[in-house]
Amino acid sequence: MWKSWTNALLGLWLISAAFLGLASAINIWNDITVGVVIAITSSKIIKDREWQGWLAVVFGAWIIIAAFIPSLTGGIGYIYNDLISGLIITITGFASMIRRDEERLA
Repeated sequence: MWKSWTNALLGLWLISAAFLGLASAINIWNDITVGVVIAITSSKIIKDREWQGWLAVVFGAWIIIAAFIPSLTGGIGYIYNDLISGLIITITGFASMIRRDEERLA
């Protein structure tokens, strides 16, 4: 359950970080969009639906990839923010799926 809340809070963080003035308009919209999707879907992981876990993993990976696209980066702060948030979202997304697989086997 904590994994789902972690994803939701990170999604909210991406939304609020976009307004700190650290990046260009493109990165702001990227973080807002990804943050909203992660926040909504990750809060639904609580109900143990597999596709939502996968969606969190995909968007976590996207944040990592987007950190290296020059037109999406607005500065070193956003690179680190996207990398760290993306890594955590990806790891927790996988962890949610692993827990689900363990429950299926038990």
